[in-house]
Amino acid sequence: MNEQRRDAYIKLIQELLNCASGKEREILAANRDLIDAEFLLVVEVVAGVMWEKGNQDTANWLRSLGSQLAEYLNKSSSPAQLEDLSKEEFQAYFQFLMLVLQTIWKSDADTKIVYPLLAANTDKLDGIFTEMLRLWAINTFEKAGADATKSVAANIINFNNVYFAIFNFGALIQEFPLGDKSSNMEIAIASCKTALKVLTQEALPGIWATTQYNLGLAYSNRIKGDKAENIELAIQSYEAALQVRTQEAFPQDWAKTQHNLATAYIDRIKDDKAENIELAIQSCKQALQVRTKEAFPGQWAQTQNNLGFAYSDRIKGDKAENIELAIQSYKQSLQIITQEALPQKWTQTQNNLANAYINRIKGDKAENIELAIQSCNAALQVGTQQTFPQDWATTQINLGLAYSDRIKGDKAENIELAIQCYEAALQVYTQQAFPKKWATTQNNLAITYRSRIKSDKAENIELAIQSYKQ
Repeated sequence: MNEQRRDAYIKLIQELLNCASGKEREILAANRDLIDAEFLLVVEVVAGVMWEKGNQDTANWLRSLGSQLAEYLNKSSSPAQLEDLSKEEFQAYFQFLMLVLQTIWKSDADTKIVYPLLAANTDKLDGIFTEMLRLWAINTFEKAGADATKSVAANIINFNNVYFAIFNFGALIQEFPLGDKSSNMEIAIASCKTALKVLTQEALPGIWATTQYNLGLAYSNRIKGDKAENIELAIQSYEAALQVRTQEAFPQDWAKTQHNLATAYIDRIKDDKAENIELAIQSCKQALQVRTKEAFPGQWAQTQNNLGFAYSDRIKGDKAENIELAIQSYKQSLQIITQEALPQKWTQTQNNLANAYINRIKGDKAENIELAIQSCNAALQVGTQQTFPQDWATTQINLGLAYSDRIKGDKAENIELAIQCYEAALQVYTQQAFPKKWATTQNNLAITYRSRIKSDKAENIELAIQSYKQ
């Protein structure tokens, strides 16, 4: 192992440790040429150093990563397409598929039974499995169409049990915490779409609507494909579900679907932004007709948070009033979302509240900035770089903005604190993982260096130019 490659290994490990949760696979994919047996050796060495320093959590994470990558290297020569499977490999996938469906059916979709099975076979939850599930299910439904009582799949499950298993699998795999999230979402989409090929709204409206809702969730969380198109497909599925899930017939399901539809409209890329936000506000308000604080406090708080986000981004109406409504919604949400019960959601809501205070038009400007700093500091008590790295970085940016605009305190010291915050955020918001947020933070950092009072003026200007160039 030469020194240059060793340094590259160390740099990659540092990037993985500092990146936002969920971005590891993207970073590894971009550095695939570095993933080899020597890299695994360096990972183990770094894990050992971390353990000796008392950082057991990081050491365990690195060792887990090493085990997964070792498994990947062992399978790097495995076929990528269903048709490329050997007879033995095909049989192994097929037997696993049958076992999964049988387990879901027999356990009545009990996660305590199903999830351990999936956990022991995460290597098979991939594109091959997705395609096998889709083709086998369609073939099974076609064979069983003329005689729904006919036994299929070697006496394992009949038509109704096949449907029950696939219908539930589409929901279970979305909540499964292990494996590759991207593959899990593809499996969920395949399960839902396959079930909808044989299920009609007229025959089983409730189950049809639930399947449409699950499909909407899967498209909302999908990693593959075009993001804008995925959101459109999610909206279509939620709206289809609402044809059955009416407020009168299924009030709680109706409210839940309205809540998720609001999220999709907030995230929507296509069509008019202002109109999308209005649709999001409308869906939130409808959901709150059922999700009251008294009847469903947790759900009420979630929808209040969504409503606050929509008001913060609202284009129509009075800007100052929209921000006041956002603050009101975030504060109401925090009446229920506590630091102890929902730490990440609490951190995110404090972040949202801080951002609203920074942009607030009404009230005393100096006091608004102090309230923003207070919310950021509250978020940082829970949202650390280790626990919620992306939320932590967002808080650092909000805190940097607040210190940059701060009226109270020493101006020079406030600018120094702002610089510290932006530089901290860049530990997570790297150019590779978050190019847009990285660029925005570099721009904020450049502006702050230009305003810097402490240190050498010429050096500050050079640092500002460097950040602008970045």
